[in-house]
Amino acid sequence: MNIWKSRFSPETFAMYIHRRLSLFLKLSLLIGASLMFFQGRYQAMAEILIILFITFLPLILGKRFDVQIPHGFETLAVIFLYMSLFLGESQGYYTRFWWWDLVLHSGSAFLLGILGFLLVYILNEKKEIDLDLKPGFVAFFAFMFAVGMGTIWEIFEYFMDRVLGLNMQKSGLQDTMWDLIVDVIGAAIISFLGWGYIQTRETDSFLERWIEDFINNNPHFFQEKNDS
Repeated sequence: MNIWKSRFSPETFAMYIHRRLSLFLKLSLLIGASLMFFQGRYQAMAEILIILFITFLPLILGKRFDVQIPHGFETLAVIFLYMSLFLGESQGYYTRFWWWDLVLHSGSAFLLGILGFLLVYILNEKKEIDLDLKPGFVAFFAFMFAVGMGTIWEIFEYFMDRVLGLNMQKSGLQDTMWDLIVDVIGAAIISFLGWGYIQTRETDSFLERWIEDFINNNPHFFQEKNDS
């Protein structure tokens, strides 16, 4: 029974799902690039290969900076890249489904909110960095980080449309405003959950469990302050 529990624990199951799903998506991108090559669509093939490389960035950056990224966060990041760049841009899902852009902007707001929260949370916990931020400010930083990055992306879309003649903004101002509204809603939800975690130190939501996993897997970021 103990062997069964250790072998099929929630952490082991999450890692199993992450690895299989990540492998499936990366193989799909590789097959897609091969099909584009045989069809003579070399630009699309190059775009897919770039997307494939980007999916490896969490692993590369994690090893480079000695950071263990929670499997759930990494899985969502890979899925987001696949849905946004491959299905959205290469396969034209942005034009085929009107709601595709809104769903992905919601996902990006969640991911960026989590990233912003972890960044300031690490800084706040490091002993050698003289910071003692209130939970409300940590949550506010995460919110502004996610909204700020979403705004930069909208500026990038505008630039690409005007300079290269693309159609990333789709319906123009209306598309931009709805994207920003969704960004704000998603960032606000993540910020509220992060604020709740700092206040109670309980692990009731997925974000709080990811924070706990991040702390447990990266003790070198937090042990100095905890030992003081």
